[in-house]
Amino acid sequence: MIEQELTRCVASFYPGATGVAGAAKLSGGASQETWSFDILHPRGSYGAILRRAPGGYGAAPTRAAGLAAEARLMQIAHDAGLPSPEVMHVLRPEDALGTGFIMARVEGETIARRILRGEQFARARAILARQLGKVAAGIHRLPRGELPDLREMSTTKEISELEREYHGFNWPRPVFELALRWLRDHDPGPSQEVTLVHGDFRHGNLVIGPDGLRAVLDWELAHLGDPMEDLGWICVNSWRFGEIDKPVGGFGSLEELFAGYEEGGRKADPARVKFWEVMGTLRWGVMCCGMMQRFRSGPDHSMERAMIGRRASETEIDLLRLLAPRGD
Repeated sequence: MIEQELTRCVASFYPGATGVAGAAKLSGGASQETWSFDILHPRGSYGAILRRAPGGYGAAPTRAAGLAAEARLMQIAHDAGLPSPEVMHVLRPEDALGTGFIMARVEGETIARRILRGEQFARARAILARQLGKVAAGIHRLPRGELPDLREMSTTKEISELEREYHGFNWPRPVFELALRWLRDHDPGPSQEVTLVHGDFRHGNLVIGPDGLRAVLDWELAHLGDPMEDLGWICVNSWRFGEIDKPVGGFGSLEELFAGYEEGGRKADPARVKFWEVMGTLRWGVMCCGMMQRFRSGPDHSMERAMIGRRASETEIDLLRLLAPRGD
């Protein structure tokens, strides 16, 4: 069924296309789906990805920028020479596919454990931290005047929203209380510069090949804010998958990340990066708690939600390590 709809849609923007093949659902949720398929053409097939909310606008999370904004951001980044897929088509009502967009498929790996342990990625691991720093700098340099309307966040607002979400679970966790107090006590205040922030700059949203970074995906949490947030998020221990001594994604050092950021024309603030690493660790812990709450009380009792929910305890260990006085 979806291949018929895609065939009609593709014919409207891809001259000479004769159809589509191999449509496969990659992921799905309550509001969004991702499909991979091939556009057939006499000159050869072309890999594409459909990202959509099939029923219309869907029940997107309050933090999400929306699919239209995501498509616009990805195209701006692509046009600026950053590793972002080309957006080929933004869905229209007459396409009968819901809301969303079609983008070029970028071949590579997104599964962290394969990237961190596979021999074919050994060369990539040696250069990734520096590459990510440079790409993050490029994202943060994108002109605000070209961006779609996005929410603007600050450190203080993030703390407040996170605290409200946590207390909404009515599930007291002393380590989370400690982390919230630390964040309030160490709030660095407004950033001197407000830029585009990707918002989810980590494993799973990075397409990696043997040559290194090939694409940055999933811009749905993009917003305006402190650029150090992206650097802190990639350093959260949950994204290291056991390689805890390599703070940048389990493959690199802070020095390499900051050097790449400087190579991209910007300077990192290590103290603010540390603040955002603590914030990100707590945020992921609260998100895990939310998964467990939905598993317990909602209609979705999937084991995946439960498995993610149990990882809240891992973030408690990470927070204690981060907040321990140096030398203890």
